[in-house]
Amino acid sequence: MASEAGGLGEFSSRSTSSSPSPPKILDSHLHVWASPQEAAGSYPYFPGQEPSIPGDANFLLKCMSEAGVDGALIVQPINHMFDHSLVTSVLKRHPSKFVGCCLANPAEDGTGIRQLEDLVLMDGYRAVRFNPYLWPSGQKMTNEIGKAMFHRAGELGVPVGIMCMKGLSLHISEIEELCEDYPSTIVILDHMGFCKPPMTDEEHNTFSSLLKLARFPQVYVKFSALFRLSREQYPYEDARDLLSQVVSNYGANRVMWGSDFPFVVKECGYKEAKEAVSLLANQIPLSSSDLGWIMGRTLGQLFQQPWQAL
Repeated sequence: MASEAGGLGEFSSRSTSSSPSPPKILDSHLHVWASPQEAAGSYPYFPGQEPSIPGDANFLLKCMSEAGVDGALIVQPINHMFDHSLVTSVLKRHPSKFVGCCLANPAEDGTGIRQLEDLVLMDGYRAVRFNPYLWPSGQKMTNEIGKAMFHRAGELGVPVGIMCMKGLSLHISEIEELCEDYPSTIVILDHMGFCKPPMTDEEHNTFSSLLKLARFPQVYVKFSALFRLSREQYPYEDARDLLSQVVSNYGANRVMWGSDFPFVVKECGYKEAKEAVSLLANQIPLSSSDLGWIMGRTLGQLFQQPWQAL
């Protein structure tokens, strides 16, 4: 397992070749799902998870082009649950633009482990998402199945993204245990663990626990879905201090911007979601180098191909 740690954990120290091309802008967190027409054909929605907003690949590509975003990590959406065929089709059509993050299936019979292996080794997925709310009732991500999948992800060299939608404080002990037991597995915290600018003692403690996770060198943070983190409207200026402290504790080379498309479109717009980070960075202020890491270089070095000229 030491080789996997070296494969991902040393990215921050690697030198990159000089290139006349501008730095790539990369989105670390977005989703795609079938259009209604596609859903009626080959890519049905999971029952009860029909989307209320458009999120098809053509719409995404249009938004990315208008915003000047070069590539992205596509996270398997709940709308298709464990049926990855729609996202796989998008990855195969655009291999130089997207990499995929599959969804972990924590079924008690262990079939999710084989599914993870197939998605990584056969379909080319490069990360896996742990959604703790999909675990059987009363069970944690640190149960036997969770640990086995987390360990296997490290062996396969794929980072584990963790979504703590109901609050980081509910899952911090699980994350710490997984990091301690399996230091070769990279962890990416979606949407900064859903930490808002702290106002209460409890919120301050939770945000402090997020910052303390930086002691694990395998942990990265997505500064993503700012509309979920901020208590304000665009450009989400109250998220400025969150960004400043996360960069101070983790280093910009362990922080990455993400839009949370398509949800962000109705909130502030896709292009505006990208621009908000620069606005906040100027207020902190962050160096152009740090901003470059956050806006693409961190994600690019974690996943290397298909993105070039980083």
